[in-house]
Amino acid sequence: MLSADQLANLRIVLVDTRNPLNIGAAARAVSNFGFSSFRLVHPYDVAFQGARSAVGAAKILETAEVYETLPEAIADCTLIVGTTAVRHRELHLALRRLDAGAKVIQKHLAQKSTPHRARGKNRNAAASLRANRVALLFGSEKFGLSNEDLSHCHWLMRIPTREEHISMNLGQAVAVCLYELIRDPKKTAAFERLPEKLVPANAGEVERFTNILTEALSLSGFLDRRTVADADDRIRRLVRRLKLPQRDADMWTGIMRQIVWKLNHPNHE
Repeated sequence: MLSADQLANLRIVLVDTRNPLNIGAAARAVSNFGFSSFRLVHPYDVAFQGARSAVGAAKILETAEVYETLPEAIADCTLIVGTTAVRHRELHLALRRLDAGAKVIQKHLAQKSTPHRARGKNRNAAASLRANRVALLFGSEKFGLSNEDLSHCHWLMRIPTREEHISMNLGQAVAVCLYELIRDPKKTAAFERLPEKLVPANAGEVERFTNILTEALSLSGFLDRRTVADADDRIRRLVRRLKLPQRDADMWTGIMRQIVWKLNHPNHE
């Protein structure tokens, strides 16, 4: 699981984005999963301003950094990862599936590096350690990352979608990638809410419900249409298979009593 500092050291970078809905959706995903560094490279200005208005100028968009070139946007990062749907393009970089790539990014963010200038024998290298920063790049909606954009990457990552429909909406792709980065299988139990353990009805409570149900079926004429010798036994077995909790048995008994009363007093308001 990434720490707060590690979350802050991932830069989500959108390159040449054109659609304000995608910018807004990506920003929302950044906020949803606890990240904070949101950067845009040469966005279509109308789209960017529209996105800020569409989501009420949320904090992520208010603090978003805008750059004219990709090298400027990634200058402070030590690992650059591009995302791609692959298609039929020729790639010159290593390509990882999302799950495998996320582990590499997590490991890189968890490590610290020593700046070159602090490596002299007379320097305290431990005191000079700095956090690794990672840039995760997403290309334009229409073309993805260009070959020039990809040349800045150390390696590439893809979401394993089906071949017949390989590309994803930009906002969705950002959300899926960020979720995989923060996902910790060992801690999923902390977010689960297990079903409430209900007290099972005892035999007496089940029998009361069975009796009142049988009476209602008789009054309604249901049993007259199914003249079998062991109707009561069949109904009892049916009710047992329901495995009613105590509170449900009590409620169903009350419901059936009201139905029986109404069947016995059809003209009563």
